[in-house]
Amino acid sequence: MDTTNPVVTMASRVNMEAPMCIVENQDGQLMVNPKALEILNQISQPVVVVAIVGMYRTGKSYLMNRLAGENHGFHLGTTVKSETKGIWMWCVPHPSQPKFTLVLLDTEGLGDVEKGDSKNDSWIFALAVLLSSTFVYNSLGTINHQALEQLHYVAELTEIIRTKSTLRADEIDDSDEFVSFFPDFVWCVRDFMLELKLDGRPITEDEYLENALKLIPGRNPKIQNSNLVRECIRHFFPKRKCFTFDRPTKEKELLVHIEDVAEDQLDPNFQEQSENFCSYIFTYANPKILKDGIHVTGKRLGTLVETYVDAISSGAVPCLENAVTTLAQLENSAAVQKATDHYSAQMAQRARFPTDTLQELLDMHTTCEREAVAVFMEHSFKDDNREFQKQLMETIEKKKEEFLLQNEEASDKYCQAELKQLSESLMESISRGAFSVSGGHSLYLEAKRKVEQNYKLVPRKGVKANEVLQSFLQSQVVVESSILQADTALRAGEKALAAEQAKREAAEKEQELLRQREKEHQQKLEAQNRSYQENITQLKEKMERERKDLLREQERMLEHKLKIQEDLLNEGFKRKSEELNTEITQLKEKIATTKREGDRPWAARLVDGIGNVLISEAPGPGKIVGMWVKMLSTQIK
Repeated sequence: MDTTNPVVTMASRVNMEAPMCIVENQDGQLMVNPKALEILNQISQPVVVVAIVGMYRTGKSYLMNRLAGENHGFHLGTTVKSETKGIWMWCVPHPSQPKFTLVLLDTEGLGDVEKGDSKNDSWIFALAVLLSSTFVYNSLGTINHQALEQLHYVAELTEIIRTKSTLRADEIDDSDEFVSFFPDFVWCVRDFMLELKLDGRPITEDEYLENALKLIPGRNPKIQNSNLVRECIRHFFPKRKCFTFDRPTKEKELLVHIEDVAEDQLDPNFQEQSENFCSYIFTYANPKILKDGIHVTGKRLGTLVETYVDAISSGAVPCLENAVTTLAQLENSAAVQKATDHYSAQMAQRARFPTDTLQELLDMHTTCEREAVAVFMEHSFKDDNREFQKQLMETIEKKKEEFLLQNEEASDKYCQAELKQLSESLMESISRGAFSVSGGHSLYLEAKRKVEQNYKLVPRKGVKANEVLQSFLQSQVVVESSILQADTALRAGEKALAAEQAKREAAEKEQELLRQREKEHQQKLEAQNRSYQENITQLKEKMERERKDLLREQERMLEHKLKIQEDLLNEGFKRKSEELNTEITQLKEKIATTKREGDRPWAARLVDGIGNVLISEAPGPGKIVGMWVKMLSTQIK
């Protein structure tokens, strides 16, 4: 297979010209291909992941090529030897949903006699389930006892996959939660020769599948094993679909090289069935979503692949909770950086130093911070301890201080330059002794007043305007005193009054400067308070969205389990139906808890998150806000 120049990139979409191996299987050892991860890392779109598994030489790769819109790509074997090794990936633009990227995963054939170790097949099967949003099982002939026996990998999932990192003391496994994150299930039956009839009436392909999944009465071990597979499929995969396919062609020589066969040479029924399969996938295959409604992008999918394969290689059991934790750490760090970059870029773009007032800059900060927090909320998830939100708050606070300092420096530099230019005439007159004459004090005061007046007319001096002026006036105190003493035209009493007036004016200007500093300090406190209020508001909205998503997921799981219970009862398996009562009761309790959480005042729900963060870490008013949340929640719990 030619894999040179396999990628064409446009923005966040990736269109690979040919498939690439993503999970290599060498002598039973699974390894991730770094080049494939590089491709996934370029995809920021949500991904629809379709994985296909099945016994080797059953035509899996042909279906995947059809989904890619090509005849060639995934390798089609022409002998009894299994061609595909490991898992191959093909990322293509979704043909009907531009906001998604379609990721196709073709797996090596199960049951290859050359492998020797069946455990290897189990891991390939498990990875296909864990990574996909639609899981396609491909088999030949009919859905009978033998076909279900070949699907024993489904029953083994309870032993090789974990939802939670730790189990409760009363839990044997956590497979009852598989339904919350397992993909949709599609069974493709190839070379199907039977009539779709049941008890003399026509049935649909889906009815054929559901009838085949009904439990068989009896205590025979073979029946029990066969029923176990049926139960697992029904329990783990709530959304199921079936397609049957005629033989592509009756001519064996054409079948061997089917990728080169023209459409008009294929059986018309097979053509129509293939079109129906592709149309269903394009229309109904969902984007990959983890527990808690976490949408998987190409980059996130790459992280999942690495995490799961690393777990398998180390002898551990792939765990969804651990994978999500790893993913959250990486994504939340990236979310902090993305939000910080957004804040810095927007502030740099909008701010024109020096700003006329401090409030002008603080208003810019408030707007840019609100946007940055929204960026963080959009890209972060499972920040349960608010560790990363705290990090963002601290980082933006430091960035804000840097912008405030830049603004002050720009204002100081600008004001110094303007005042120097305006006072050149005054300073020149002082140097040549122009005021060391009778009546010189009055001349000096007039010249100084003119400098002050002209300085006040200078636009957009910024936050250091008064401070720079006050510093200039302070530097003139000794000069003015000298001129006053030298002015022989003034009597002693007048000199005393003039000196007192100069002190009074200096004191007033000092008070004015103090009032300005106090005002600016208060503006900073209010801006800081708004920052924390904004963090709380956006966190509140996100927590509510997450609660509703969780509630929908729990209700979907409950509906699924109630349906299974009803079906078992109708099929005469009363005891098995009753065994679900514990799971259903626990799920109902979880739903009630989630609903009660929504009824609690929001501040109570925030207290263990943002409130504690603010109390322990935030400067100034942040502590006040945090304590306020803490006190409020204590009163309303």
